[in-house]
Amino acid sequence: MEFDRLVVSFLVDEVVGGFFISVPPGHIACVYDRGRGVLPRVWGPGLHFKIPFWQVAKLFNAQVLEYSIRKDFDLSKNNEALGDEVITVTTQDGQDISVEGSVLFRVDRVNAPELWENIGENMVSKVVRPISRSRIANIFSQLTIDQILKNRSEVEQLVQKELNNYFEDRGLNCEGFLLSRVIRSKSGNREEVLVAAEPKIELDTDKPASL
Repeated sequence: MEFDRLVVSFLVDEVVGGFFISVPPGHIACVYDRGRGVLPRVWGPGLHFKIPFWQVAKLFNAQVLEYSIRKDFDLSKNNEALGDEVITVTTQDGQDISVEGSVLFRVDRVNAPELWENIGENMVSKVVRPISRSRIANIFSQLTIDQILKNRSEVEQLVQKELNNYFEDRGLNCEGFLLSRVIRSKSGNREEVLVAAEPKIELDTDKPASL
C-alpha cells in the first residue's frame, strides 16, 4: 500500500518486447535516452512507443499527494515516506509550540524531466521534507500566538505561498497547506492544544441537496 503512494515509482512496466510503455491514469512518464539524456517531453496516460534498450522510462505520480506532519509519524522504516514528525518552534512572543498539518503537493508536469535529472527519485528527503520544516518553522516564528489563533486561514495561505516559492524551482507545486493542530508547551511537561483540527461536516444523504 505504501509503495503505491510513493511520489516516484520504479521503472515503468514494459510490454511487447520493450517497444511500448503504458502510463496509467493520474501518472506521467519521462524518458531517458542513452544518447541525448533526459528528453524534455512528457507522456501522459496511455500507450507510447519508445526505442527498446536505448530509451528508459520513469513513472511519476502526478496526482495531488498529502505530506502529513504529525506527532506519531514514523520515519525509521522509510526516509521517503510522505510525512514528518511535528515541527517545534518558538513564536515571536516567546511561546514554545508544536505544529501539525498537511502539505498538499504534486509533481509539475512541465518540469518533471528537470526534476528527474537534477533531483532523482529521493525528492521527499531532498526537497519536500527539509523545505517544509524550514519554511513552516520560519513563518510561525514570526507570528504571535494571538495572530495564529485569529488568522488560521491567512496562516495557511502564507505557508502555501512560501512553500511554492521554493517548490517551483525544483519541479513541484504546493497545492495547499492545512493546519491541523498547534500545541503549546507548558511547565511540567504539560501541553495545551491551541488550534485543533476543524470538525468534519456530516452530510445527511437521505435528504435531497438544496441549491
